[in-house]
Amino acid sequence: MRHTKLAGLDVARIGLGCMGMSAYYTGAGTDDQESVRTIHRALDLGVTLLDTADVYGPHTNEELVGRALAGRRDDVVLATKFGLVSYRADGARQQRDSTPANIRLAVEGSLRRLATDRIDLYYQHRVDPDVPIEETVGTLKELVEEGKIRHIGLSEASPQTIRRAHAVHPITAVQTEYSLWTRDVEAEILPVLRELGIGLVPYAPLGRGFLAGAVRSVDQLNGDDFRRTIPRFADANLAANLRIADEVGAVAEELGATSAQVALAWLLAQGDDVVPIPGTKRVDRLEENAGADGLRLSSAQLSRLDALGGPAGERYGEANMTAIDR
Repeated sequence: MRHTKLAGLDVARIGLGCMGMSAYYTGAGTDDQESVRTIHRALDLGVTLLDTADVYGPHTNEELVGRALAGRRDDVVLATKFGLVSYRADGARQQRDSTPANIRLAVEGSLRRLATDRIDLYYQHRVDPDVPIEETVGTLKELVEEGKIRHIGLSEASPQTIRRAHAVHPITAVQTEYSLWTRDVEAEILPVLRELGIGLVPYAPLGRGFLAGAVRSVDQLNGDDFRRTIPRFADANLAANLRIADEVGAVAEELGATSAQVALAWLLAQGDDVVPIPGTKRVDRLEENAGADGLRLSSAQLSRLDALGGPAGERYGEANMTAIDR
């Protein structure tokens, strides 16, 4: 697999999101053995960037990744996140806790669960409105100096927050949703990242399965599937959005590829500083996604996909929308 750099961090062009192995989606967390096989196969295929977070489970996803990496830790760039789990004994903060004390508790917990002595890329999961970003990044800078983390990342931060954070310590990567049906990042965030030399790590690059053609009706989703809370998957919106999935499928048919591969190839074509992390817990899907690294879209095909326009519905429900772009 080709490699690129997120700032100074060397990674393969396609990473692996591990969240769905433990939480949120239909069938999540039902087969840890298959998830471990998937992680091992990812490493065999040359995938290097693995992404998890303490809130996934909570905690169980980091434990799973830690078990899977036994004896192979040096083969990966290990990324995890903090800030949506409060470790304070008094329970005073239950959401978005980026106080210095909580960060230090969080990193120790993640190191223990991941069975490692360092985290390669440590993201603030969501910006804490009650803690200045300068204070948060100042604490992360101390952790870099102590060798507990190697690189600092942000997730769902606004352009202004990114600039303020980067002024305290270089930010290596920003994670946000980016795909053929979520292109908000292109307006303001991506230009700032390129100005500052920060990499972009798109999560949900397959539109949470939609762009892969996997979801055509909400009836396919379990009652506790997180996607049922997303307006884009509501019945009327989903029906309107099928035009996007159908066009991706049409391009895939022309190329003898899959819809997932086309969606990922489009993202890779957006720049060498873009490293998507499609999530899966299945070996066959992992191999399919990794195959996108060798797929090249023509200028005409890229133009067709660029012209699709935005989807119907927001990418999160109202409560979660308030936590992004802070």
